[in-house]
Amino acid sequence: MDDQTKLELEAAAFRTLRDHLMEKRTDVQNIDMMNLAGFCRNCLSRWYQEAANERGIEMSKDEARESFYGMTMAEWKANYQTDATASQQDAFKTAFKENVENKE
Repeated sequence: MDDQTKLELEAAAFRTLRDHLMEKRTDVQNIDMMNLAGFCRNCLSRWYQEAANERGIEMSKDEARESFYGMTMAEWKANYQTDATASQQDAFKTAFKENVENKE
């Protein structure tokens, strides 16, 4: 497989993941994703923003998040976010430390 085809396939898979989380699985909470997989929609949007900024494209955190939520963060929270349980919050502290803080 040539590099361009590989790049296009990876981009297609990434767009499918983004659309799946944005449109088909709005019930999946970020805290559950972080606790189980070590990343969430916010991580995806941060990686997207960082890639844009590295290429000289100005993109704010809010603009990047809208690319993964399909709306503002405030709208997403109002429409889809549920309250986290104490055990979810405890697990998140560990997952965030292991997957975000230690990577910066």
